[in-house]
Amino acid sequence: MIKSKTRILLIYTGGTIGMVKDFKTGSLKAFNFKNLLDRIPELQLLDCNIDTVSFKNPIDSSNMKPEYWVQIAEIIETNYNKFDGFVVLHGSDTMSYTASALSFMLENLAKPVIFTGSQLPIGDLRTDAKENLITSIQVASMQYKGKPAIKEVCLYFEYKLYRGNRTIKLNAEHFQAFASLNYPDLAESGVHLKINYEYLFKPNLRKKLKVNKNLDENIAILKLFPGISKAVIESVLNSANLKAVILETYGAGNCTTEKWFIDILKITISQGIHIINITQCSGGSVMMGHYETSSTLLKIGVISGKDITTEAAVAKLMYMLGQNISGNTFKTIYEAPLRGEMT
Repeated sequence: MIKSKTRILLIYTGGTIGMVKDFKTGSLKAFNFKNLLDRIPELQLLDCNIDTVSFKNPIDSSNMKPEYWVQIAEIIETNYNKFDGFVVLHGSDTMSYTASALSFMLENLAKPVIFTGSQLPIGDLRTDAKENLITSIQVASMQYKGKPAIKEVCLYFEYKLYRGNRTIKLNAEHFQAFASLNYPDLAESGVHLKINYEYLFKPNLRKKLKVNKNLDENIAILKLFPGISKAVIESVLNSANLKAVILETYGAGNCTTEKWFIDILKITISQGIHIINITQCSGGSVMMGHYETSSTLLKIGVISGKDITTEAAVAKLMYMLGQNISGNTFKTIYEAPLRGEMT
């Protein structure tokens, strides 16, 4: 019996990987996605069948927003039973946000969804697009005992495969643009493609895919800095329709202990607005109560974001608010890992 080839769906949303230079203006603009496949004849050497679908109007990732996350999720939902894996081409600037969001939206995912892109356009002589795309498709088509080897939302860039909701964009100029500072790499591409199976997410395979499309955008990020004024903090916390705030604190979750600051947070929490404490540091974790300067936050009911990234914190908040989870249940669920986004 001849083993059938795996089927991969390539989803193009926009981004540098599918752009060309406009010779009149010198700026980059999106081009017809079908030309992308013409520019990489090596794709025909891969042992899988590749189908493609593109956003009708490809977007720069700076314009990414939740309604586009829903579009990507719906494309995967519609094609879920026809394909063994999915590769999403996306601009790098907001890729970590989108990968994080999709990890929460695609509940009980049992197939790979690999995000990738590039720092240079596909037509550039020194482009990183070809390797990123080819290896992403290879990773998405990997099978183990007739089933997809990877069953989660990932991000592949410059020889490394990461859990999507653990990534941050660390560099705007280097090819190695992304990092996962609080969780090990899932795979590394060298002469051989080495998968770190012990770190892969293991979903409940008895449950069917559920696509969560309700996302609530009524959130804010408040980054603390020495000298931040009461007026600035109040202007953020008094925003109309606000439901949750991500508080970026110092180090292991520390903040000023001045009475006016703590009182504002207490009032905000008493109004039913959730406050999540995450660290400003690229790596590491919030440990509320470890220092005196964070023990007060613990007492007044601030939620610990532990070692979650800002990108995943945003996505998890929008997802959970969309589920209408309230009160103490919200705190319990937020502080627990749902898709491997925190330790």
